[in-house]
Amino acid sequence: MAKSSIFRFLSVRPYLISLALVLVLGVWLAMGVSNSQEIPSQKSSQTSEIPLAKVAFTSFSAESVHKSIDLYGRTAPDRQAQLGAEIAGKIVALQVKKGDSVKRNQVIASIDKGDLAIQLQRALAMLKVREKEFNAAQSLKSKGLQGEVAFANAQAMLVEAKAMVSNARLALRNTDVKAPFSGVVDHLFIELGDFVGVGDPVATLIDLQQIVIEADVSERHIQDLKLNQPATVRFINGQETQGKVRYIARVSSTATNTFPIEVEVANPQQLIPAGVSTEVELNLKDQLAVKVTPAMLALDESGNLGVKTLVEQDKVRFVPIQLVKAEQDGVWLTGLGEQVDIITTGQGFVRDGDRVKAVMADEQPANQ
Repeated sequence: MAKSSIFRFLSVRPYLISLALVLVLGVWLAMGVSNSQEIPSQKSSQTSEIPLAKVAFTSFSAESVHKSIDLYGRTAPDRQAQLGAEIAGKIVALQVKKGDSVKRNQVIASIDKGDLAIQLQRALAMLKVREKEFNAAQSLKSKGLQGEVAFANAQAMLVEAKAMVSNARLALRNTDVKAPFSGVVDHLFIELGDFVGVGDPVATLIDLQQIVIEADVSERHIQDLKLNQPATVRFINGQETQGKVRYIARVSSTATNTFPIEVEVANPQQLIPAGVSTEVELNLKDQLAVKVTPAMLALDESGNLGVKTLVEQDKVRFVPIQLVKAEQDGVWLTGLGEQVDIITTGQGFVRDGDRVKAVMADEQPANQ
């Protein structure tokens, strides 16, 4: 009966049930707030107790090193000439074959002389006549028996006779096509019996006593180069030799915005042919740099490659790399100052700005 009466009492007054539920909910929320206030305090106390990360570092002293650039080019002859006929006629003799080595002034081909020898004799005979006429005119003029006009005519005819002799001798000499310098006959354009006109090509001659590597340098580095500076040249077969810069262009190519250069390399036995691919290493200005191994490099949160250094003895500082040159056992980096402490162990577990517990590494610096 008591339970029934209570049920009837609450059913008549439903607001009492709602009030009771509100009171219970309020108490439950209050308990949650108090618990949430206690959790941060507990977490902060736990955080303060987390020990600093332990890292090992090595001290590096910067050294003066060359920044170098690698260029790619091809070999070319030191000199190249295309020889042409200077007189028209038939090829009556070939003294060399394609690929032969020739000396300076050696005859490569001979053109039919025709009547050039007779023309020279006639010119010499006419020269003797003009010389006698000039001598007679000069004698008469000195005695006052001949006027200036007649003497000038004799003088002019003598000069013309000398020119005819010179032209005849030159034409006779031009029947032999000779090498202007020592080299290799790279190509022959004629065969025995061919007829050539003035200016027709006869042969191509190249000089391989020295070879030239033609390469292009970017505008960033062109001002660091100078004439006659040494260069290391590596050929496609692995052979390495030394050369020097003999030419630097002062105007860039409009197509590539690079500057052509030439590196000269001795080739006394002419074993290195023209047209071979090469790699040229040139040293630029000196820079202070330290040498580190690839294991010392790290990435920051943005994915930039660099090294993690120590400042104030226990604070991590990330420095992006500024590469000077790369070698098989490491890389040279600049922008780190004259002395720097680089984290060598544990750099993957710390970030820029972290406080750490740093100890000196047992190993010696990599660049010492």
